[in-house]
Amino acid sequence: MKNLYKIISAIGLVLIISNISLAQNYNDVFRLSESGMVLGARALGMGNAYTAAGNDFSTIMFNPAGLALIKKAELYTGFNYNNYDNNVGFFNRNSQLSNSISKLGQFGVALPMPTIQGSFVLGFGYSQVKDFNGTLGFNAFNSGSNSYIQDLVYSPYMADRDIAFKLALSYPLYSSNGVYLNDTTRINGRLNQRGNILQDGSLSAWSISAAIEVEKDIFIGATINLYSGNFNKNKDYGEEDVNNIYQSSLLLDPSEPASADFKSFAIHDRISWDISGSGFNIGGLMKINKNLNIAANIKFSKTFTVKETYYVNGESHFGLDTRFVLDPAIDSKSDYEITTPAEFTFGASYILNNLTVSASTTMIDYSSAKFKSGFDMIAIDNKNSDIKDQFRSVINLNAGFEYVFPSTNLAVRGGFILMRSPFRDDPTEYDKKFLTAGIGIRLTNSITVDGAYAYGWWKDYIENYGEGVSRVYQDIKNQNIITSLKYNF
Repeated sequence: MKNLYKIISAIGLVLIISNISLAQNYNDVFRLSESGMVLGARALGMGNAYTAAGNDFSTIMFNPAGLALIKKAELYTGFNYNNYDNNVGFFNRNSQLSNSISKLGQFGVALPMPTIQGSFVLGFGYSQVKDFNGTLGFNAFNSGSNSYIQDLVYSPYMADRDIAFKLALSYPLYSSNGVYLNDTTRINGRLNQRGNILQDGSLSAWSISAAIEVEKDIFIGATINLYSGNFNKNKDYGEEDVNNIYQSSLLLDPSEPASADFKSFAIHDRISWDISGSGFNIGGLMKINKNLNIAANIKFSKTFTVKETYYVNGESHFGLDTRFVLDPAIDSKSDYEITTPAEFTFGASYILNNLTVSASTTMIDYSSAKFKSGFDMIAIDNKNSDIKDQFRSVINLNAGFEYVFPSTNLAVRGGFILMRSPFRDDPTEYDKKFLTAGIGIRLTNSITVDGAYAYGWWKDYIENYGEGVSRVYQDIKNQNIITSLKYNF
């Protein structure tokens, strides 16, 4: 029967690829919609409460109006280090994995232009606005009567059912008059389940910005961003009959003698994105007096084009070292567009002698994100309906301070970041929290070095299949270190 199936595999492959397009969902939208948090070192040290306090090149991403506060031409560069540590709980067994990356974070220039009065400043440069660093691993026995194999066999999508059939894990049922009814499997859970997920990539922006003092102590600015990036996710998942429940007397496919004595099943999938897009933000800042600034910034909806490559292969292992391999492997490409929600930020900063305190709030309606193109209208409507059902509006908070020691060139900073989970009904432990600290040293009249550290923690979970039957709980710790160098000329 397996040989007969190979004859029609070319026809099935067309249908498989059409079903693969259904894999894109609200998680892909969230990946691009969530605000990045690692930019300038001074900003991060102050908890990214930079909307009303920014006065260096990195403010180009927070509130471009702050560029107008720069009095001398500035060359800016920074480097980022990120460590992602994931402590996983899976059926009462814990495991831990971590992943680290180091990358160029920012470089750019801010150029004050000659004016008769007020200020006019241009900014150009590059920023890594987001990284996709992440990892997890799990391995435990699931005593329940469920498995990923069963989920594939009884899936509404032919692509999933086809994988199980090709690997001799299922077989078709027919009515008494020979009409196909559905596929079924003799697997009934009670398998050891294991998996590893590793993801990486980043999203970067090339920016051009301008800010002007339109009236005394009133500043406005705008930034145009051209985005590019990549995202890669590798997942290895397997199930094993460690207790020899499915013995040599049981054929998983009655028509295939080699499907006796089931040992294990493994599947590997890889998603790769090539990302491009554009965005625009505009901001304003007002000096109420020499001590108090208030500010606002709007990041308008961004549109990203995703060129996706999706690859899946798998194999099953039976007694006498018999193996079935997914042949051909699934290898599909698709292009689609995602529109992310707008962000509205309001902030204030206050200077008292050598102390600056700053705070900001950002409102994001994640339910307004959507798939824009790349699928038929019914698929787009269904995906966007899921987004509205899953997501909500959130208000994120940032707060921080900077203290410059009198008669020195030394500044110390601290801050707090709260990034609310966009998923409806998520408890507060799923919100991302960060404590930040930083230091700045002016080495000469022209050169300033800044460093910042952020420690973040939150909880999350993923479903291997179904809902609540094979759930991986995650306790995540995240550390970021930024160093930057500013040269005024």
